[in-house]
Amino acid sequence: MATHYVIQRDTGSWRTQVWISFLTSIGAAGYGIIWMPGQELDRAFFAIGLFFCLFSSFAVAKTLRDNRKRQVDTSSWVMAVWIAFIAAFSLTAWGLWRMNIEGWQKAYMVVSWLFLVNTTFMVAKTVRDEHEADQLERQQQAQQAPSSQ
Repeated sequence: MATHYVIQRDTGSWRTQVWISFLTSIGAAGYGIIWMPGQELDRAFFAIGLFFCLFSSFAVAKTLRDNRKRQVDTSSWVMAVWIAFIAAFSLTAWGLWRMNIEGWQKAYMVVSWLFLVNTTFMVAKTVRDEHEADQLERQQQAQQAPSSQ
């Protein structure tokens, strides 16, 4: 007897919310960087820090998801991913802390930065959930195909 899986998919409204939130977080962070007072070098540093946080967040999300049942990545890879994530956060926080801007401007950048990281994890999860649901659906169709002939 074939195993039958219940495939639960995210709703269209959830996927829309996730993508709108992600794009809004990128826009808010970009807006903050463009209009932040101070030196261009500081703004450039912070933009690089945000990109580092963005990409290291995707790497952490993927590594955690890939290794959730059993470890498939080497421990060196897992350690490198976590070191990059911690370095991205630490260096970006340090850069923002030392910037010579007003407190409310720092607060805006902290909120948009955390919003960016949070929505990065949401996008990674939503995309991966859809991929896994598609895989299960293909497996079910492959199991049903020989028995219907």
